[in-house]
Order: sequence, then C-alpha cells, then structure tokens
Amino acid sequence: MARSPRLDTPLSRSSAVGRSAPAAPSRDRFGRFTEWVARAMGTPAFLVLLTLFCVLWIVWNSTAPDHLRFDDAALGFTALTLMLSLQASYAAPLILLAQNRQDDRDRVQIEQDRQRAERNLADTEYLAREIVALRLALEERSSQAVTRDVLRNELKAILAELDHTPDEKQP
Repeated sequence: MARSPRLDTPLSRSSAVGRSAPAAPSRDRFGRFTEWVARAMGTPAFLVLLTLFCVLWIVWNSTAPDHLRFDDAALGFTALTLMLSLQASYAAPLILLAQNRQDDRDRVQIEQDRQRAERNLADTEYLAREIVALRLALEERSSQAVTRDVLRNELKAILAELDHTPDEKQP
C-alpha cells in the first residue's frame, strides 16, 4: 500500500510527476540532527564538558612526560586550536540550518494564526450583526406589543361605543 505524502512538506519534482522521492525523509532526518546539535551546543552541560576537555588537554600536554605529549605547549597547542576551529566550522552551519527550519515552522505557524484570526473576526462580525438584528426585532416588537392597560382601555371604549349605538338588527 502506497504511503500518502505528508501535507506539511512540499512535494519534490519527482513526486509531482508520480514517482516517490526518497530524499525527503533523509532531509528531514538531517534537519532533526541539526536541531539536536544546536540544542545540545546551547546547554550548560556542553560548555562544561568542552571546558573540561580543553583543561584536560592543556594539563596533559603541559605536565605529562615528553614522550606522552601529543600537542606542544611551545607552539600554542596547535592541535587543540585546530580541533576547536573544526568544531566551530561545523557547528555554525548546523546551527544556521536549525534556525532556518525553525523560521520555516514559525512562518507556517504565523500564517495559521493569521487565518485563524481572520476566521475569528468574521465569526465575531457575524455574531455582532445577528445581535443587532435581534435587538432591532425586539425593539420593533416591543413598540407593537399591547400592554394590559392599553387592551383594557380599548375594550372599555368598544363597550361604551356598543352601549351608545342602537342595534340595527332589531325590528
């Protein structure tokens, strides 16, 4: 059974023609990975571990016997500097990719919020019109409503009229 495409991801050119696109899940997997890296690098635990790594590196290469040292302190710990530069050169683009994915999600959320706000406004305007129509109908009805006193007075006037007019049907 063919799996239906997700509605929140755009179709690739190959899937628009009718073929499946195997690249979409791997792109999503890589995107999730970039977000995981960005989240992990923004934690205090990462900073503490990186600091401990650098301190241990420097202490080892400064205090260990010469034949066990692998990075010379006299050269300014070149290998450590290269490793940190490499880490930074990969971290920056991964963080930017994660930010781009978040921007895309924010854009979709903002559009959904805008559409929801438009629907709420239309519903509110409709309800306001209905309330005004009900008020107008009640005011019209209340101006035509016959109270007990008005009915009594009308009936008394009709009785008085009947008492004063001679009956035309009598022979």
